Amino acid sequence: MTSAAEQRAPAGEPAAGSGQPAAVNGARRAVPPVPAVWPGAPTPLGARFRVGPDGVAGTNFALWAAGAEAVRVCLFDEHGRETRIPLTELTHEIWHGFVPGVMPGQRYGYRVDGRWDPWTGARWNPAKLLLDPYARAVDGEFRLPPEVYGHVRDWPDQSVADTVRDERDSAPYVPKGVVVHDDDDWSDDRRPKTPWADSVIYEVHVRGFTKLHPDIPEELRGTYAGLAHPAAIEHLVKLGVTAVELLPVHQFAHEDHLLRRGLRNYWGYNSIGYFAPHAAYAASGTTGGQVGEFKRMVRALHAAGIEVILDVVYNHTAEAGELGPTLSLKGIDNRGYYRLQDDARRYADYTGCGNTLHVVRPQVLRLITDSLRYWVTEMGVDGFRFDLAAALARSMHDVDMLSPFLAVIAQDPVLRRVKLIAEPWDIGSGGYQVGAFPPLWTEWNDRYRNAVRDFWRHALPDVREMGYRLSGSSDLYAWGGRRPYASVNFVTAHDGFTLRDLVSYGTKHNEANGENNRDGTDDNRSWNCGAEGETADEGVRALRRRQLRNLLTTLLLSTGVPMLVAGDELGRTQRGNNNAYCQDNEISWLDWSLLEQPGWRALFDLTSRLIALRHRHPVLRRRAFFSGRAQTADGLRDLAWFTSRGAEMTEGDWYAPAATLGMYLSGRDIPGRDERGAPVVDESFLAVLHAGDRPTGFVLPGPPWAERYEVVVDTSVEEQAEAPGTVHRAGTELTVPARTVLLLRVA
Repeated sequence: MTSAAEQRAPAGEPAAGSGQPAAVNGARRAVPPVPAVWPGAPTPLGARFRVGPDGVAGTNFALWAAGAEAVRVCLFDEHGRETRIPLTELTHEIWHGFVPGVMPGQRYGYRVDGRWDPWTGARWNPAKLLLDPYARAVDGEFRLPPEVYGHVRDWPDQSVADTVRDERDSAPYVPKGVVVHDDDDWSDDRRPKTPWADSVIYEVHVRGFTKLHPDIPEELRGTYAGLAHPAAIEHLVKLGVTAVELLPVHQFAHEDHLLRRGLRNYWGYNSIGYFAPHAAYAASGTTGGQVGEFKRMVRALHAAGIEVILDVVYNHTAEAGELGPTLSLKGIDNRGYYRLQDDARRYADYTGCGNTLHVVRPQVLRLITDSLRYWVTEMGVDGFRFDLAAALARSMHDVDMLSPFLAVIAQDPVLRRVKLIAEPWDIGSGGYQVGAFPPLWTEWNDRYRNAVRDFWRHALPDVREMGYRLSGSSDLYAWGGRRPYASVNFVTAHDGFTLRDLVSYGTKHNEANGENNRDGTDDNRSWNCGAEGETADEGVRALRRRQLRNLLTTLLLSTGVPMLVAGDELGRTQRGNNNAYCQDNEISWLDWSLLEQPGWRALFDLTSRLIALRHRHPVLRRRAFFSGRAQTADGLRDLAWFTSRGAEMTEGDWYAPAATLGMYLSGRDIPGRDERGAPVVDESFLAVLHAGDRPTGFVLPGPPWAERYEVVVDTSVEEQAEAPGTVHRAGTELTVPARTVLLLRVA
C-alpha cells in the first residue's frame, strides 16, 4: 500500500516539462519550437527587456529558486499556446537566461521542478505555472479551481490532502506576468515633499472613490485614470489633504471562500505580485498599460501638490497555508520564502491569513526592499503604510526593533527618505508594538482612536488619556528623538465603522458578508445616539451630525498627523458593516450625491475649513513636543489645561471623572525656526471640549493667557460662519452646549 505522499492525482495531461505535445479536446497540438536562450545575467531579478549581445533585443529572465532542480520560463502567445524554455545558468541560487526576440507585452510564467516532500516543507510541482515574484504587470485574473493547487484539494482524507501532489496543469487558470519596457525617467515630475508635521492623510480606495463619481467618464470610473481625473483631484484639493494613502494596489487575488459565496476581495490585503499595479484598476488594459496609467495618476496627483502613499502587504501572500493554492512563492521555494513551524508541513501564521513571509531570510528581504525601491524610483510614490508591520519586525520569533528588516530600511539611501508608516501590531504573541518603532517611523495610533471615541460617547473614567492624545501622545513617542508627528491620529480607518456609522450603530451589521455576522470586531466603541441605524427622527439625526463635527474637529485640532477616511467628510455609510473587505458594491463605494444634501455639504465645508485652519497655524502642527513649562516671566506656558471653572488643572483633576476639558495652545512658544531662520510665532488658541449630555458653564481664563477670545469654531452650529465670530472677555462664563467643541482664538 502506498503512502499519501506517493499517491498522485489522475493526470489529464503529460507532466509539465515532459516535452510531449499537449492534448486539447482529445487532439494533439504541436509545441512551438524552443527559441535560443543565452546565458544572460543573474541581476536584476525578474523579466527585463534590454538590448543584448550584438545589439539583439530580448528579455533577461532571472529567478531566485535556491532548492530547485530545474526552472523553465514559459512564454504564451495570443492563443494561449505555451513555449517552455529551460534556464540552465545558475549563479548564487539564481536561475537566469537571455531570450532573444522576447519583446514588451510578452506573457510569461515559470515552472519549477524539485522534490515533493511536504514533511520537510518542500512543495515543488512543475505542473503549476507560477507568477514571477518580480513581474511588473499581470494579465488575467486568479481563479481557484482544483488545478491551481499544488496538492489534491479534494482528496478524500483531508488530514493528508496537502501531502498528495496534484499533477494537473494550472496554466489555463492562472494569470501571467507581462514583460514591461522601462521608458520613463520622471524628469518632469515634481514631488511635493510635504513635511511630516504639515501632512494631512486621506485613506482612499482607488475603485471605491471613483466608481460612482458623476463627473468622471464612466469608462474611467474605478481606475487609476479615474483617480487622476480633474474631478477627483478637485475634491482632494478643495478638502485640503496633502497625501492620499491608497488601499493595496499591488496585484492581489480573491480568496476561495469569497469566490464560493459570490463575493470578491475588495480591500486587496491578499497580495501576490509586489511589483505589479493591480490590473483590475486599469482602464488601459492589462498587458502593460496599467503601469503607465499608474504613473500618470501619480504625476497628476503630484501636480496638484498631493503625495501618494501605498498601503503595502509584505507580511503574507495570497497562497495561504498548506491547504492554499500554489500561485508563486510556494512553488518557487516554499521553505525559502515562508516561516514554517517545527512541523514543516505547517506554516507559522502571525497574520491570520495562513502564512507569514520569512523576512529574516536575505532573499525575502531583498524581494521586499527591491519592491519598495521600485515603487519609489520607477513608479513615483512618496511613502508606504505597512500592514501588520510587527510581523515584518520579527527576528526568528519575537518582534525585534533591531530586526534585519528595520535595519535595512534605516540605512537604505532611497527608502529612508520616504514616508514610512507602521501598523504597529500583528496577531502573534507580543505583536502589539504601538510606540515602539524606531525614530524613522510613524505609527497608526489606535490609542488615539480609542480615547477620542470613548471621550465623545462619555465613556472615559477621567481625562488623562484624552490629554495625552490631544497633545501628541508624548507618553508613547517622546523618546529616541521622535517627534509628535510619529503619531498618525485617526478616529476611523478602512477596517471598522465609517464615521457616520460610528454614531449610528451600537453593534456591527455584517450579514452581507455571508459569515452570520461573526466577522469584524465587537469592540467598536460606538454610540448610536438613541436609535440603531437609519432613522426619521430629526433630533437623533441632528445629534449624529453634531457628533461627526465633534469627532472631525477633535482630530484636526490634535497634535500629530491626522488621517481621514475617504467619504467621512461627506457622511458616507456602510449600513453598519464594520468589515466590508468583501463588499465591492454600493456598501463600500462613495456616494457623491451626499454632497447635494445640505447637512452633509456643511460637514464637508467644516472639514475643509478645519484643514485650512491647520495649514495656516503652525501651533496646530507642532514639530516638537510641548514642554508644559513657563517660557517667560509672566508664567505663560506653551500648553496649559483648564477645568470648566477656568482654573488650571491640578493632578487631582486629571484623575477625577469629567466630561469637559480646556486646552490652551500658545503660539508664542513654538520651538524651531522657519526656513529663513526666523522664530516661528503664531496666534494662540483655547479649545473647549465638552462631551456631557447637558450644557455646562466654562470660565474663560484671564491674563496671562488672554484678555479676550474670539469664537472660531462652534460644533453646536450646523453651518459654520467664515466671518469673525463673537468676542468674549476673559473671565466670562460661557455656556457650552451639550456635546460641543468650541475653538477660540486669543484676541
